[in-house]
Amino acid sequence: MTTPSPSAAGRVVIGGSTGFMGRHLVPRFEAAGREVVTISRSGADLRWDDQDGIDAAVDGATLVIGLAGKSVNCRYTPENRAAIFRSRLDTTAAISGAIARAAEPPALWVNSSTATIYRHAEDRPMTESTGEIGTGFSVEVAKAWERALFTDDLPGTRRVALRSAIVLGHGGVLGPLKNLARLGMGGAQWDGRWPISRARRAAGTGHEFGARRGRQRFSWVHVEDVARIIDFLEETPSIDGPVNAAAPNPVDNTTFMATVRRVLGVPFGPPMPRWMLELGAIGIRTETELILKSRWVVPEKLDAAGFSFSYPTLEPAIRESFDLAAERG
Repeated sequence: MTTPSPSAAGRVVIGGSTGFMGRHLVPRFEAAGREVVTISRSGADLRWDDQDGIDAAVDGATLVIGLAGKSVNCRYTPENRAAIFRSRLDTTAAISGAIARAAEPPALWVNSSTATIYRHAEDRPMTESTGEIGTGFSVEVAKAWERALFTDDLPGTRRVALRSAIVLGHGGVLGPLKNLARLGMGGAQWDGRWPISRARRAAGTGHEFGARRGRQRFSWVHVEDVARIIDFLEETPSIDGPVNAAAPNPVDNTTFMATVRRVLGVPFGPPMPRWMLELGAIGIRTETELILKSRWVVPEKLDAAGFSFSYPTLEPAIRESFDLAAERG
């Protein structure tokens, strides 16, 4: 783990500090000698219902990072959909209100968003300037999240919506895939036709048949590069608005799963057809959109500003995430 640039200083407030990204960022900033104040539902310096405490922490901070939100790795029931919205909008509003009331507002507020905001893309990559916003429940969540970030008049604070691709690192999404691959089920995930009920279609939660034979694009980024992007944003005041946090070399699903198997030394994994994925998703209470939507996202703003990724290609990122030495390959 590298530490932030020594040029960075001042208090950092991290909302959603107990999640995957927060657990990576907190010790990183502390190792750099910065004061860190954490906010979460539990296990942090402050709780989200302590608005006075949040106001005091934000006033005089130099950097605020918003990461809070219920995981989308669940079935999109009405209750879960409401919780997904509420957990993002309420926490973002709490930060925005604190900044609005601050006598010394932070110079930068980086708030989570998601690359899922773009449409299913098989024809071309989505950038901040040319990307097309998609449709459906997940997209509506992302749009509402970004509106909450940018809606208030905060003239003293630069705001960035970090449209993150799938984040790789120790833990996170790779843990279940590692187990599946070792059980011989690490093949590509193949889309196909599947009935979508009227209720799911109305709610925008049913994935429409798209890419064939594992050709859906897989955009990703390593967790350490997300941390380094935040450092870079602090040091580059010309960047604001939406920023794609995605490695510059996305792959397709077939290549991604083949890379996972190669790193683990698993020679073969049969493809997983959609009917099998749908039944499995029901069993483990998740949604197939998470693996079947084609996310083709590239970091236009970061590239233009000269950001250099530590993990620009997939295999080293997966090796590091699995704690496997590069020489094994």
